[in-house]
Amino acid sequence: MLRAALIGFSSSGKTTLFQLMTSVREAPRGRSDVNIGISKVPDPRLDVLTAMYNPKKRVPATVEFTDMAAPAKSGAQSLVDVAGYKNADALVHVIRAFRDPAIAHPSGSVDPARDAQAMEDELILADLGVAERRLERIEKDLKKGRSAELEKERDLVQRCRQALEEGKPLRTLELSGEDIKRLRGFQFLSAKPLLLVINLDEADVPDVGASVERAAETTGLTAFLAHAATRAVALCATIELEISQLEGADATAFLTDLGLPESGLDRVIRASYDLLGYMSFFTVGEDECRAWSIARGTPAQLAAGEIHSDIQRGFIRAEVVAYDALTSRGSMAACRERGEVRLEGKEYIVQDGDIINFRFAT
Repeated sequence: MLRAALIGFSSSGKTTLFQLMTSVREAPRGRSDVNIGISKVPDPRLDVLTAMYNPKKRVPATVEFTDMAAPAKSGAQSLVDVAGYKNADALVHVIRAFRDPAIAHPSGSVDPARDAQAMEDELILADLGVAERRLERIEKDLKKGRSAELEKERDLVQRCRQALEEGKPLRTLELSGEDIKRLRGFQFLSAKPLLLVINLDEADVPDVGASVERAAETTGLTAFLAHAATRAVALCATIELEISQLEGADATAFLTDLGLPESGLDRVIRASYDLLGYMSFFTVGEDECRAWSIARGTPAQLAAGEIHSDIQRGFIRAEVVAYDALTSRGSMAACRERGEVRLEGKEYIVQDGDIINFRFAT
C-alpha cells in the first residue's frame, strides 16, 4: 500500500484535512502519537466499470495517510527518528495561507514561503545527521579492510552530505537506479517526493483555488515548487469541511459555484498517488470490480503479483483490453469480436487503465 505522511506546523490545518480525508476523528496528542487512516483514490473509470458489471464489490485503489503532532514552531527540528515520517513513500506538507486573527500563527505571521523553507530545512538537517553518522561508521569499517561496495556507498553518502550542507534536498539529486537502491535503507526524509497543500483563505478560493500556478504565485511559492519531485494542490479546509457535510448533488453545485472541478481532498489524494509515479489497472467481473496500484513501467508478470503471488509464479498470458475500448463497445465479447482484446506476455508494460484478466497455472 502507498504511504504518505502529513507534515505541517501548528495551526496549518493539517489534522483537519487528515480527518476529512480518512474519517479518523481523533487528533494526535503528543510527538509519539500517530494516527493512520486510509483514503480511497477517486477514479471515475472505476465508477463506470462498476455500473457496467454491477458487481458484488467495488474496490478502489487506496493511499495510507499518517498524521502526527505538529512541530510547535518553524525552525524547531523535530522530525529526527520519527518512524511515521521515515516509513512514508511521500511527504504531504500542509502550509497555512489563510488569514484568521482568531487562530494565531506560531511564528507570528502568515508566510507560506517561509514555512515551506523552514520545513525543508528541518528535513535537510535530519538527513544531514543520518549521513554524518553513516559516514563515520563506513570509515571505521573500511579501516578493517577494503570493500568495493562500501567505497561506493561512502562516495554516494559523501555526495549526499555535500548537497545537504549546501541546503539542497536529496530529491533534487540525479541518481542512478543502483544509487537509489543503496540509499533506500537510510530512509532520507528530503529524498522523498513532496506535495505542498496550500491551505487558502476562503476569500481567495474564487480567484486562485482552481489554479495551482496562481495559488503558488499569490503565496510566494513559485520558486520553491521549481524543485524536482515537488508538486502542489491548493484548497481551503473551511470549504472542504462544508462540502463534507453536503449531499452529492449539493456538493457538486457548491463546487461549480466556486469554479472548482472537484473537491480539494480528492485532488490531494490523487496528487499523492500520482506523485509516487503510480497508476491503476483494473480487474472486472460480476463478483468484483477493482483498481490495482502499480508503479508506471511495471511489466505484466509483476503486476499479476499485486493480485496474488501464485498468479505471478504461474503466469502464462495477460488478456488485455483498453478502458476506452471496453467502455465504448459495452462488453468484453464485443471487444473480442473486433480484435481489441490482446494476449500479452510477461514483459508487456501495463498501461494506465488497462483491464486485465491473467491466465496462469499453479
